[in-house]
Amino acid sequence: MDQKSSPATSQATTTCARCGVTREGLPVTWTCSVENGRRVYFCDGCARRHLRSIEGRLDSAWW
Repeated sequence: MDQKSSPATSQATTTCARCGVTREGLPVTWTCSVENGRRVYFCDGCARRHLRSIEGRLDSAWW
């Protein structure tokens, strides 16, 4: 039986769309957002700094 891995587990590294820091796999403390039909990830530091903008659903271009 051929097992297919999910996109989250097949990803080798994840890059923060704001500051550019990279981590192995998909860190559980990072935030994911869909902007213009594209999935982007933000590290926990950037997510904390821009929490109100994220909650207000502003695109990252605005912060």
